[in-house]
Amino acid sequence: MTIGVDAGTGHVRAGRDPVSRPVPPVRPGGIAALVVAALTERGETVAVAESLTGGLVVAELVSVPGASAVVRGGVVAYATPVKHSVLGVDAGLLAANGAVDPEVACQMAEGVRARLAVDGTPATWGISTTGVAGPEPQDGRPVGTVFVGIATGHSRESVELHLDGDRDAIRTAVVSELLTRLHLAVTGR
Repeated sequence: MTIGVDAGTGHVRAGRDPVSRPVPPVRPGGIAALVVAALTERGETVAVAESLTGGLVVAELVSVPGASAVVRGGVVAYATPVKHSVLGVDAGLLAANGAVDPEVACQMAEGVRARLAVDGTPATWGISTTGVAGPEPQDGRPVGTVFVGIATGHSRESVELHLDGDRDAIRTAVVSELLTRLHLAVTGR
């Protein structure tokens, strides 16, 4: 494995010798920066529960300077049993419907709000991702089926997404979609 910076583009390059694949740099001022700014302005916080994105959502948020004021942290609950044991998702629901389910997304978002409480106060917002990045279907759901969850102390919702592309494209699109939806929810737009 080689890792380096392309002098011409400034992109980080990672890959197997001798071919490498460019990884685009984090864009300052992107949707994560808008989310962090909106949360900061309102004195609110966010906690993140991730399955198929494996930490990409929280990584995008903490790439923004000042994110430590609003990001409580993240839980990567990749294995289905961890969704129950760590986040409190109903075991019966997981057994009946599998992990790729709208109610699972809601319970993950609610669970992470509570699990990442500080001094007994849950995060203002809990957000979650669960779905199928591929290459094979899961729980009877085709590749590209994703549920994102958003929860507060008084409401919760899940949104079903149907995305195309390979694993990386699906996972990247989920990050963008979820942060865009969180920004809209936080700002009331």
